[in-house]
Amino acid sequence: MNILESRINKTLALVFVILSLGVSGYMLLSNYSFVDALYMTVITITTVGFGEVKPFTPEEKIFTVFLILTSITVFGYAVSTFSEFIVSGRLFEQFKHRKVEKQIKNLKGHTIVCGFGRNGNQAILKLNNYNEKLVVVEKDKEMISELDNNSILNIQGDATLDETLLRAGIKSAANLITALPSDADNLFVVLTANQLNNKCKIISRASNESSYSKLKIAGASNVIMPDKLGGDHMASLVVTPDVIEFVDRLTIEGETTANLEEIAVDDLPKEYIDKTILDLDLRRKTGCTVIGFKAPDNSYLINPEASIVLQKDSYLIVLGRPEQISKLRALF
Repeated sequence: MNILESRINKTLALVFVILSLGVSGYMLLSNYSFVDALYMTVITITTVGFGEVKPFTPEEKIFTVFLILTSITVFGYAVSTFSEFIVSGRLFEQFKHRKVEKQIKNLKGHTIVCGFGRNGNQAILKLNNYNEKLVVVEKDKEMISELDNNSILNIQGDATLDETLLRAGIKSAANLITALPSDADNLFVVLTANQLNNKCKIISRASNESSYSKLKIAGASNVIMPDKLGGDHMASLVVTPDVIEFVDRLTIEGETTANLEEIAVDDLPKEYIDKTILDLDLRRKTGCTVIGFKAPDNSYLINPEASIVLQKDSYLIVLGRPEQISKLRALF
């Protein structure tokens, strides 16, 4: 790709040199104005067959022959280079990259997903269910083709590099999920993302217990260990099967099937600020029940009392059937 782009730049430079040489030559040899010299240069190198501005002297004819031979060589090289560029598909890739970069520049508060493996794919499905704006960073060209086929905004590159995350819009991103197979790569991504945007919430995958604390120190807000979660879940199905099966039936899949919803107190109408959960009266209005409360200091309270005050920067976790959750969203 770099070699091909270098050849295109070289070709454009040669065409510019030929034009400059022709214009300068006719202005010096024939005392033409710039417009006449440009006209003579263009009709000469394109061999269209139009007449001269005035009859040529022997010197001008020799210069014209030299210009024709040189321009034929240069334009033959140019046609070969651009044909290769089009046939190889690089031209369409360039258009796609420019289109994608323009779309990313217009994004704010989006989520960057690094890695399109099993975990990354599941994260993308969940984000799409909630119509979240996202950009995927992936190195594998085959994976990129699959993302393109699914109309998912993506960047091909190494997520551990600053320039790749900058292309993905890390400066304006609200969240980053790194689900690369290597813990070391995830650590690099966390460090890089935290350095470029320390307000971005970073969620990282980890395979080893020893990586957990390192990722947290590097700046990860949450560290998820899929293998540990899977084993714990299987053991829980033995110890408390009914509880686990009930929890499995709860879903936050999307707009029409969710049983759980998070409400930011800051998003509620102003009259509810500094009021209590009882004043919110969710049970009567929507049928939903408040089962959790996150205080401004990030502490959690399960099954909060109705007297809990709705402070700014706090959150409510609400449980309900899908139709009740839909009613809740419509109301607030």
